Amino acid sequence: MYSNSGNQTPLVEVRNMKISQEIVDAINDQINFELYSAFIYLSMGTWLEEQNLGGMAHWMEVQYQEEFAHAMRFYRHLTERGARVTLKTIEGPKTDWASAHDVFADAYHHELLVTARIYKIGDVADKLGDRSTQSMLTWFYNEQTEEEANTMGIRDKLKLIGNSIPALLQLDAQLGTRPPAPPIPAESTDP
Repeated sequence: MYSNSGNQTPLVEVRNMKISQEIVDAINDQINFELYSAFIYLSMGTWLEEQNLGGMAHWMEVQYQEEFAHAMRFYRHLTERGARVTLKTIEGPKTDWASAHDVFADAYHHELLVTARIYKIGDVADKLGDRSTQSMLTWFYNEQTEEEANTMGIRDKLKLIGNSIPALLQLDAQLGTRPPAPPIPAESTDP
């Protein structure tokens, strides 16, 4: 079975739903990457905790929860469409940084990478005319704008702070007030 868009992309049909194998593979890769992202943020939080920056560590723990929820949103999209989720081995993340600024600089660069990967999934969905995947991705497009802005903003504040311990501790306290991550969505298109 092939898609209607004229190309020869195989479709998977399960429970009377159709989804391109190319989309299934791309989303499975992204599920695994979101789980890897969660590990990255947990590792960052561990390092920050070791530096006695508990507020920043808390911020990263919430980010870890969000990344796990992102993986589950992609997971739900595949299962709702009858496709198989394939989990793979997750590489160990980086574990050491020179400064809190470096942690958030890495977080910002990682979010840029996540955004690029999600846009590639969108490009495939566009090519295949997969409106269901595009609808689900709309949430991620908005989320990535927020993720990039948050990590860039904290990175830039840390650059301004420089070696000022009182300012660093003030930012640490502020980041410690981040509310918990929202619950994992019941469906892939939940707000």
